[in-house]
Amino acid sequence: MRKKIVAGNWKMNTTVAEGVQLAKDVLAKVSEVPADVKLVVAPPFVHISSVGAVLEGSSIGLSAQNCADEVKGAYTGEVSAKMLASVGVQYVILGHSERREYYGETNAKLVKKIGLALGEGLAPIYCVGEKLEEREAGKHFEVVGSQIKEVLFTLSAEQMKSVVIAYEPVWAIGTGKTATSEQAQEIHSFIRATLAEQFGALAEEITILYGGSCKPSNAKELFAQKDIDGGLIGGAALVADDFVAIAKSF
Repeated sequence: MRKKIVAGNWKMNTTVAEGVQLAKDVLAKVSEVPADVKLVVAPPFVHISSVGAVLEGSSIGLSAQNCADEVKGAYTGEVSAKMLASVGVQYVILGHSERREYYGETNAKLVKKIGLALGEGLAPIYCVGEKLEEREAGKHFEVVGSQIKEVLFTLSAEQMKSVVIAYEPVWAIGTGKTATSEQAQEIHSFIRATLAEQFGALAEEITILYGGSCKPSNAKELFAQKDIDGGLIGGAALVADDFVAIAKSF
């Protein structure tokens, strides 16, 4: 059985006090979530220790939204994988479309980040996905395929066991648009088939999340698809009721 995960990416939202309260609100409702569904929250860097203290001893996983591509040194403003591991972080989101688009993150840089994260025992949530113009040009399989091959094919099968993939149709993030469940399943199936080229039967065990405007109203239909194992949730993760409702959609 593949692990089912619903991860909340808080992005650059909430003060520390608001983030602590949000974590408490989610924790208060965690008993409503099916036992086989793993909740994960990814607060901003400055919140991590405070939110981690709230979640300590609970079943909710703690994630960072990014990490540096260097071990340590003169990299002002950066946060290393080792630092994250030292404060109890278990997951790290890497390659999010916003990081690729706004901060010029390349596949080559992401190879380094994933290697460093794995080396510190963190589970990368590796994001792939195409922009609107790429989908309209029929290049979505080509784009996503290269994001998988150029980064994840550098890993061993043993390393790959720790990786979670999140497919985000970039054209559906923050726009209110959502890929149809059929469109989402089609590309999730493609991702799994691409992984099988390198990793064989292991591809069937890898968790692939959907990350494009997933909300309580469409989560059930999305999660019913054969190759969709959960969601990487943006806006809806900032409201505890909505976040938990999505997890209950399984």
